[in-house]
Amino acid sequence: MAIGPAANRAPLPVTAAPTRGSKMAASAAMERLRCVLGLLLLLHGTDSFYVPGVAPINFHRNDPVEIKAVKLTSSRTQLPYEYYSLPFCQPSKITYKAENLGEVLRGDRIVNTPFQVSMNVEKKCEVLCNFPNKPVTLTVEQSKLIAERIREDYYVHLIADNLPVATRLEFYSNREEEEKKKEKDVQFEHGYRLGFMDGNKFYLHNHLSFILYYHREDVEESQEHTYRVVRFEVIPQSIKLEDLKADEKSMCTLPEATGSAPQEIDPTKENQLLFTYSVHWEESDIKWASRWDTYLTMSDVQIHWFSIINSVVVVFFLSGILSMIIIRTLRKDIANYNKEDDIEDTMEESGWKLVHGDVFRPPQYPMILSSLLGSGIQLFCMILIVIFVAMLGMLSPSSRGALMTTACFLFMFMGVFGGFFAGRLYRTLKGHRWKKGAFCTATLYPGVVFGICFVLNCFIWGKHSSGAVPFPTMVALLCMWFGISLPLVYLGYYFGFRKQPYDNPVRTNQIPRQIPEQRWYMNKFVGILMAGILPFGAMFIELFFIFSAIWENQFYYLFGFLFLVFIILVVSCSQISIVMVYFQLCAEDYRWWWRTFLVSGGSAFYVLIYAVFYFVNKLDIVEFIPSLLYFGYTALMVLSFWLLTGTIGFYAAYMFVRKIYAAVKID
Repeated sequence: MAIGPAANRAPLPVTAAPTRGSKMAASAAMERLRCVLGLLLLLHGTDSFYVPGVAPINFHRNDPVEIKAVKLTSSRTQLPYEYYSLPFCQPSKITYKAENLGEVLRGDRIVNTPFQVSMNVEKKCEVLCNFPNKPVTLTVEQSKLIAERIREDYYVHLIADNLPVATRLEFYSNREEEEKKKEKDVQFEHGYRLGFMDGNKFYLHNHLSFILYYHREDVEESQEHTYRVVRFEVIPQSIKLEDLKADEKSMCTLPEATGSAPQEIDPTKENQLLFTYSVHWEESDIKWASRWDTYLTMSDVQIHWFSIINSVVVVFFLSGILSMIIIRTLRKDIANYNKEDDIEDTMEESGWKLVHGDVFRPPQYPMILSSLLGSGIQLFCMILIVIFVAMLGMLSPSSRGALMTTACFLFMFMGVFGGFFAGRLYRTLKGHRWKKGAFCTATLYPGVVFGICFVLNCFIWGKHSSGAVPFPTMVALLCMWFGISLPLVYLGYYFGFRKQPYDNPVRTNQIPRQIPEQRWYMNKFVGILMAGILPFGAMFIELFFIFSAIWENQFYYLFGFLFLVFIILVVSCSQISIVMVYFQLCAEDYRWWWRTFLVSGGSAFYVLIYAVFYFVNKLDIVEFIPSLLYFGYTALMVLSFWLLTGTIGFYAAYMFVRKIYAAVKID
């Protein structure tokens, strides 16, 4: 999904009435807008750039180009299966590639296939396995399984020279009639369809026409030409056994397109068929470093730069207005509170200064609060580093599973920062049992994640899917958790607990102050709804593409935009949290610790609603286990997002509260 250069076409119409009260806001907003547009221009060159991830392989003519299988996937079931779970032709020796952690968690099982492909050598039609006079016979059980996979809309994923196969789709866009005749729009979808249905009949794609594109490398005259694979396409066809005329040398003749009948798979009886393939090579001007561009432009939804810039401008403009309101109101409050000449007025003061003796009173369950915030810090550091590194192009899609592997290891190693912040906050909240607090920080959030994943994994195991995490991998993850993350959390917690606690500017009274009855709009749930709108509005455009990448097997590579959206999310969460805690303290409610953490994560509630909307409108999932997987993993995403945004909002509010109470004179 690379972004085209037609980005900055129309200038944004930013208009503001030059009233006296709005000059500060307008100038601040324009300054922010300039910064944002500059950052967008910087990121424009970044989000389509990537380091290819592996060294190029040079082929000479007749060199073998190995075709490997990755897995079978379907957006209807969300259950990947390994290639040989179906009765495809097998080589004499099946060899699985050694995989990294991310590939295993994704359900990839990369394995060799019997396709014989040589560089720049054409093949008209060749039988893949068995002899021509002895076609492949599918048993009733195998026929039922293939028919079921076709009904579930499964795709087959192959790779050649680490490049995934794609099916070309050509169609006319909504252009004028004259332009329609000139050119078609071309898009690619990942893999190829296993088969298709016509009425109640099932048809299998048993012939694959491979089209491989090569780039001829520049060499000296005396040297032999070298070639690099730059694109891998397939045209799947369903051809009936009787129409495939094969000779004794395993060569075959394809029928004319008009006169051929498709290969039907009858699930009620045995079926006979031939698996065949052909290979066609074409020279291409695409260089090796740009060969992934085809796959990164697969989405049929064009990104509208205007909508992204618009959301950026709106969020920053609103943030500027909120900042101005808070700062102006606060200055007025602090000036009034610090007047020493009018003692009678200060005796009858109201608002946030009244609760100065209770605002830093430790909340209930300080250990759990500090543990959750520690996990939030872990997530924040991990996400920030992963997005930044991916934005620089170091987590290329050609490095399969690199993103997930990096995220897992980073989360483990960021435990030292999570432990440090949790330990220091726990001591500030008058906690004493640091060892128990450290254990809680290291196990509370990871334990919930592991528990949900284990339950879901049991259901995936029951379906014999390759998406099930193997037992050795699960043991390895547990060893990483208790061997890396837990000791690092304890280490960070120890130093954080020993460090000087946060300096609160006012003393806490011994007797708690009575809290007046609160208005209806100060309710927690109303606060969550109000606080979640702005951060969610900043990110919902990217959320669609992230969901498409996760649930519809698309590549996501807009990390330049994602980094920008992450920055906006941090800013908007911080400012909305400050506004909410200010209103709460003005209502003389000093129980802000837990409330700020909950309310700041309000955008997670909207993510949950969007996930339900996406499930109903975009996905065609009807069975129980795929639905369970979707909502199980969505629950983990929402929980993690709540921890992340809640932590950002909490620390912003805590800094704000300490600042304002340090600015007033307390007798």
